[in-house]
Amino acid sequence: MTERTLVLLRHAKAERPAGTADVDRPLTARGHADAAAAGAWLAHHSLLPGEVICSPAKRTRQTWHGVALALGGPAPEVRYEPLMYGGTARELLTLIRGTAEGTDTVLVIGHNPTISDLSGLLDPAAALDSDGLRTSGLAVHRFDSSWADIEPGKAALADTHTARG
Repeated sequence: MTERTLVLLRHAKAERPAGTADVDRPLTARGHADAAAAGAWLAHHSLLPGEVICSPAKRTRQTWHGVALALGGPAPEVRYEPLMYGGTARELLTLIRGTAEGTDTVLVIGHNPTISDLSGLLDPAAALDSDGLRTSGLAVHRFDSSWADIEPGKAALADTHTARG
């Protein structure tokens, strides 16, 4: 069985403009820089996604754009999933199970607390600190089974990083 890599990324720092719906909040200037730094870290560690599962919120889409520019290379398939905005960790796990079997690395870009909860669900023994992932925080999980068979407690936390640009 091929080793699979699941990279969880909390969106970069976002603004909170008055009168703007939460789903439409844009990144701050620091957020744009941090998204690019996250992409550079992924590229440096050869964590190039074959597929991206992203929340449709503006700040997550902008985070992906910054990561993609830093990664360079061919663009992976991107799935903008409404469930990524407001879904539970177990619902996100169901989305991940739909990944094509030819894909070795998946990048999931979402929101707290759900993205941190998903990391804890995958490897409870290596749970993140009480604040979970910070903005532009990455959690890299690895496992040896098919995407369809990923289960709670079966994807070890291999690395974490908080990207700052």
